[in-house]
Amino acid sequence: MSFVPNTNNELNEMLQRIGVNSFEDLLKEIPSSTRVDELDIADAISEMEALSLLKKLSDKNLTNSGNISFMGGGIYDHYIPTIVGSILEKPEFKTAYTPYQAEVSQGTLQVMYEFQTMITRLTGMEISNASLYDAGTGLAEACLMANANTKNKEILIAGTINPLYLQTAKSLVVGRDLEFKVFAKEDGTADLEGLKNAISDDTAAVIVQHPNFFGNFEDVFEIEKIVHTHKALYVSIFNPISLGLITPPGKYNADIALGEGQSLGINVSFGGPVLGLFTCKEKLIRTLPGRIVGMTIDADENRAFVLTLQTREQQIKREKATSNICTNQGLIMLAATVYMETMGKEGLREVAEHSFHKAHYLANEISGIDGFEINSGTFFNEFLVKTNTDVNSIIEKAAAAGFLAGINVEQFTDSKGLLIAVTEKRTKTEMDKFVEFLKNV
Repeated sequence: MSFVPNTNNELNEMLQRIGVNSFEDLLKEIPSSTRVDELDIADAISEMEALSLLKKLSDKNLTNSGNISFMGGGIYDHYIPTIVGSILEKPEFKTAYTPYQAEVSQGTLQVMYEFQTMITRLTGMEISNASLYDAGTGLAEACLMANANTKNKEILIAGTINPLYLQTAKSLVVGRDLEFKVFAKEDGTADLEGLKNAISDDTAAVIVQHPNFFGNFEDVFEIEKIVHTHKALYVSIFNPISLGLITPPGKYNADIALGEGQSLGINVSFGGPVLGLFTCKEKLIRTLPGRIVGMTIDADENRAFVLTLQTREQQIKREKATSNICTNQGLIMLAATVYMETMGKEGLREVAEHSFHKAHYLANEISGIDGFEINSGTFFNEFLVKTNTDVNSIIEKAAAAGFLAGINVEQFTDSKGLLIAVTEKRTKTEMDKFVEFLKNV
């Protein structure tokens, strides 16, 4: 073990102490047929050479930094202000762990409290936790909350939610005997007649995504009327950027609202790490998963922040806990907090408006190409393109031309087509180049 800094004299002293003559004697009981004579590892290289080698390897990846990205499906290529990364690098945040000792964790706790405050203002909901891992695990927690509050086991899912969220939720609630039923989609939105026929007083929750996986807006107010004629909880999955422009979940009386927070200042990085946003009505707070930070006063009458209602999670018998997720993406939550504080209400609205208008410009241009059709429905910044051309072929050729063209939805759903997302980063020149590419594909 040449990496262990021991001298030959020290090695010999240790071998004598345990009664052997050499290191080889320690290995003699291992059959020679199972031993490796020498690993095929190259000689050591300098730091400069190592960085050069790693750069060559990383250049083989398709990234949004060197390509024009129209990827979406839950992860979006939004602009991140440089201040976000600068704050994340502060060692006080980067090395901090769970703030159980409140008196020495006021900075971390204050950030978590500010995060909760901004998420409740953004969503119009009454309570937010300090985040979860991602939207998929958040959906699982929403199902468990609905079961705990209604004692029902039937979960109705719109066929237009992100299929990966549903897959994650089903995996996490195995053993809880929940019954998932998907009600149909119609022209890219949830089938309300299907919902009316499926819901009953045995339903624990109805889950709808708005904007949905295909980018379309759902009729959230009509869905609320249907859900709340029964005792089911109304669960809405939201895109936080869209809330700069559209009606928030609190306004259409959602009981639980959750979303993926990656759009809020978090890099696109092989799908993670990301951030679960989770909110609910105050009456459900006792079954809310994850941490909650509260504001109080200390012995000297000064403002102070603490973890509150902790008996919901790990400070209780496991079978009585609201959730087995008793942590959060702390550093990623900080990124979202800095992003929201930097952008403010007007900045977030501008991002939403640019994303909306640019997506509609691109959709209109693509609809004018022979052989391409835009799926019906009013959408935010994402839309489904139907074509007779092989979608995987389009994606491969686009990659060679410097475009990340979008997602082939057939790999996830029974729908067919290319799902394209547009953010504020895309320019008219980039979109026009993409349209010219599609004309010649």
